[in-house]
Amino acid sequence: MENFNKEEISKLIRHRRSIYPAQYSGEIIKKEIIEEILENANWAPTHKLSEPWRFTVFSGEGLKKLGDFMSELYKQVATSRGVFEEKNYETLKNKPLLASHVIAIGMKRDEKERLPEIEEIEAVACAVQNMYLTASAFGIGCYWGSGGVTYFEEAKSFFGLGPKDKLLGFMYMGMPGGKWPNSKRKPIDDKVTWIE
Repeated sequence: MENFNKEEISKLIRHRRSIYPAQYSGEIIKKEIIEEILENANWAPTHKLSEPWRFTVFSGEGLKKLGDFMSELYKQVATSRGVFEEKNYETLKNKPLLASHVIAIGMKRDEKERLPEIEEIEAVACAVQNMYLTASAFGIGCYWGSGGVTYFEEAKSFFGLGPKDKLLGFMYMGMPGGKWPNSKRKPIDDKVTWIE
């Protein structure tokens, strides 16, 4: 097995942050870097090799199309439920325009349903973590958001997903406009039980 620099891997994992669209500089990320981020996502662990992750990448004019779709679907669904708010509509319409790229995150259900659905969702989450880490290695800010139209059944077909599939949110990506943020965690000992 190849030897990897364990210190650098640990440093990268601990360096990862969620950086939000309002913090992006407006600089466009090169397509080759987005492709590498997606390729690394493709190497996530997957039970029975179902590889359930599906990604739809929006950039350029596609960001406006995404914002228009999300805001109009929100308006339609929220109005029918009597909970429409203009502020939410405007946020959904304009937030994609702050990013260099937005990647819709989907889970394609194994047609034979050979494994529990949760295992496929977990595999997609692992793929997204690979995206986060790769983006961090390039100094790219990103944020996995699951608000807006994420859980609307009516949204799925726009992203090529069927009735048994899931839309799990959106990865907003952009170059940070300021300093890389710090973070902290409570001690791991508070979260681990050892039985020996």
